[in-house]
Amino acid sequence: MAAFTAPHVAWTAIAPVVIVLGAGVVGVLVEAFVPARLRRPVQLALAIAAPAAAVVAVAALWSGVRDSGGTSVLGGSVLVDGPTLVAWLIIAALGLLSVLLAADRTEVGEDAFAPAVAAVPGSAYEEQARAAGTVQTEIFPLMMFALGGMMAFPAAGDLLTLFVALEVLSLPLYLLAGTARRRRLLSQEASMKYFLLGAFASALFLFGIALIYGYAGSIRFSDITAATATPSQLDPLLLVGLLLLLAGLLFKTGAVPFHLWTPDVYQGAPTPITAFMAACTKVAAFGALLRVVYAVFPGLHWDINPLLWIVAIATMVVGTVAALVQNDVKRLLAYSSIAHAGFVLTGIAALHQRGIAAVLIYLLAYGAATVGAFGIVALVRERSADGSVVGEAGALSQWAGIGRSHPVLAVTFTLFLLSFAGIPLTAGFIGKFAVFSAAVAGGAWPLALIGVLASAAAAFFYVRIIVLMFFTDAQGEAEPAASASAPAALPDAAGGPVAVAVAERTTERTTTTVVVGTEGFAAVAIAVCAIVTLVVGLFPTPVLDLIGNVAKFLP
Repeated sequence: MAAFTAPHVAWTAIAPVVIVLGAGVVGVLVEAFVPARLRRPVQLALAIAAPAAAVVAVAALWSGVRDSGGTSVLGGSVLVDGPTLVAWLIIAALGLLSVLLAADRTEVGEDAFAPAVAAVPGSAYEEQARAAGTVQTEIFPLMMFALGGMMAFPAAGDLLTLFVALEVLSLPLYLLAGTARRRRLLSQEASMKYFLLGAFASALFLFGIALIYGYAGSIRFSDITAATATPSQLDPLLLVGLLLLLAGLLFKTGAVPFHLWTPDVYQGAPTPITAFMAACTKVAAFGALLRVVYAVFPGLHWDINPLLWIVAIATMVVGTVAALVQNDVKRLLAYSSIAHAGFVLTGIAALHQRGIAAVLIYLLAYGAATVGAFGIVALVRERSADGSVVGEAGALSQWAGIGRSHPVLAVTFTLFLLSFAGIPLTAGFIGKFAVFSAAVAGGAWPLALIGVLASAAAAFFYVRIIVLMFFTDAQGEAEPAASASAPAALPDAAGGPVAVAVAERTTERTTTTVVVGTEGFAAVAIAVCAIVTLVVGLFPTPVLDLIGNVAKFLP
């Protein structure tokens, strides 16, 4: 019998992913064996330590990858090169900030998650769980598994690893989207929509993988690249497979026409999970899309380019126009994220070496502003007449006057909005300048022009929120119910009037907008996002050089 030869695995090279996924596994064991009273602090410490350790591990790998150009691990299944490290660093850092948002609790000790996620909304079981103070600590290992999948996604070196990473990042998100403490039916609806549409997108993605494998006879990216360099009678099979593969990737980016899930899921999911999805998932998906377009199918740029142009233009226009008419802040930010997906696609459609670094810089700027903005949205709540907090202030009209009552919060939110709009001295301006410059360098100047016009139009709905916060008076909402002080006359059987006394009842519901106090985790996350937004905007050169020096894929 032949002796078994153990494969050599360069564990150091993939340490960031192993750390995060290992934390998810340990988190499951914590749920099984740690006493209930200790689960939250243990899970929280684990969920904070894992992405922080991943950031340190990426920093330790940086100089080696910069000098060598990168390395392939597990027989080419994982590619650790410059773009991979940048994506890992951004995902791990934004994931850490998202964990802080998820861990935060309000002044009454409540987090953003339902005490009994599987309970029927409004049922006696749910009320019992709420009264008992039940806490869903499974949230943290689910976030770790999703984060690990996100980090593996842009590092995949073959189609099978790419698909496995897609499912590992997606399945926890389907569950997390349905865990909101309030608006339970809306949250469960969001989870179901995300799951069903995501399942169809995964099916298209897998079918595309099968067709590409049938064409190239291999799932390795290097073999596929070599196969596509020579024309073949199976080229139609390749093109159909590539279209289906891109459809699965574009679904995760929220690009048109695969964007319909975005506003409903962003609105229904717990706000910390919305921040997590909006920032980290986009970095992972665009990182994978960059590798597919630039490194795997470089010989098909003439075929891919028209599709990228159409999708980029449609995404910028649809996202911007739809955001102009939104009256809910989370839906507005959702359509804003769709428009930003179009801006990022502009950098990818440049098909120029500068586009790789430009896209990564844009994702850093967008991710920081997104986590910070949703962190602030989670703090602005409705308070009823009896003094209880009843939910987030979703309507834009409820943000009126926040700038006067809570100026620090409003100024910080304004900073993130200005970064979204691409105003100079913010990170968003650096990101947009980078992707539009790359588009011009690649000959895609019409895309850059449309992007500039879409950015100018998008500034309207960002400025609209700023005007509401600082230049509009806050107004309470009063809704009188039925009120009667006189008898009503109703006809009797003979046609004559019969006086019927109606009991007088007057109820009035008055809601006000408040900023709730928290444990401080959210404040730390928001402050870090604000600092990143300002530092990258004011001192962009070190960041541009740092990313630009490693923005090259392995051949």
